Amino acid sequence: MASLEERSGRFRVIFRHGGRKFQHSLGTRDRREAEACLVRLEENLRLLERGRLTPPPGADLPLFLLSDGKLASRAEAARALTLAELFDRYLSTRRGVLEDVTLATIGTHLGHLTTTLGAMLTVESLTASDLQRHIERRTNAKGVRGRPLSPTTMKKEISSFSAVWTWANQMGLVAIPFPSKGLAFPKSGEKPSFQTRAEIERQIERGRLAPRDQDDLWACLYLTLPEVEEVLEHVRSTARHAFIYPMFVFAAHTGARRSEILRSRIADFDFEAGTAVIREKKRVKGRWTTRRVPLSPRLAGVMRDWFAAHPGGAYTISREAGSGHGREGRPEGGTLTRDESNHHFHRALAESRWSVIRGWHVFRHSFASNCAARGVDQRLIDAWMGHQTEEMRRRYRHLSPDQQADAIRSVFTQR
Repeated sequence: MASLEERSGRFRVIFRHGGRKFQHSLGTRDRREAEACLVRLEENLRLLERGRLTPPPGADLPLFLLSDGKLASRAEAARALTLAELFDRYLSTRRGVLEDVTLATIGTHLGHLTTTLGAMLTVESLTASDLQRHIERRTNAKGVRGRPLSPTTMKKEISSFSAVWTWANQMGLVAIPFPSKGLAFPKSGEKPSFQTRAEIERQIERGRLAPRDQDDLWACLYLTLPEVEEVLEHVRSTARHAFIYPMFVFAAHTGARRSEILRSRIADFDFEAGTAVIREKKRVKGRWTTRRVPLSPRLAGVMRDWFAAHPGGAYTISREAGSGHGREGRPEGGTLTRDESNHHFHRALAESRWSVIRGWHVFRHSFASNCAARGVDQRLIDAWMGHQTEEMRRRYRHLSPDQQADAIRSVFTQR
């Protein structure tokens, strides 16, 4: 009935109706998203042919079918569409296309914008001053632990709105450009470099720092190699479930993100080649990509033992029956959710000197920092870690305090 065509990396849909040929750009490079639009169009085309859908005079037929018969004309849609309707329509088209976590984050951003602008705001009446009003409101809002909201967060909210607007323009729902020109954001400071536990403790001891400032320092923690091994030994001896220790070693010895660990599969480990494939979703927008990381001797040994006792299934990290958490727990085994992995992380380190570690990402920071401190070629670090920004490189590309002290003594020691 209808088909997809890719031109210059973007997809368009082609179909025939009433003896005429129609084609319409979907405005996306994502094949999954394009295929979802194709399915929707074909379903509505069948309804049209059966007489259950009737396009009004002057309607753009492809847009009418892609909007489930709700779009009468570009001008009519632009006049009537409210902010709440636009956001709801956008989020409904992204289910199954974006990860649940990403979709939830975008939904949060759009919720904050709705609070400022009002759900009944007519979309095409939006102006740059409305967006600036949102930025000003968020500037005075409090973020995590009562801190001022980060300018980066505000920029992400506007960016999410811009993505929605671009989609709406491609779907014929709005006819004007997104009014973001000239927006002013508060200045943001550069994030401090990652610091060792000893550095942070000395600042807390001498600085009379408020709890909020102490939290900011602990967010910059990276673990030295001896500290990484100490944490892993603590987890090995205290973990309540068999999958917890392998997950910690996986994170510490590869620098993989939590989400990458959770989507990892047993087949990704090649012990003969000494490598593991990491399944990415962040490096290239709209595409699944992979990278290879070398297996350290410890990681290879731990994973061999874990796979020998694995409870079943294709995923690397799977919980055994009865290892769920919450009021009722989960009697069955299976893959971990994000919340479950966080629960087991904090439970494994609770009531120890390592309870100050904020989350799984500290192992990613530590992996990069320790590799850089050992003089590993930056190109190898980038390959193992996945795409890195220059700002992130500056945060971890430093020597430990002991190495810096040795370096300065080598310059100024009297001979």
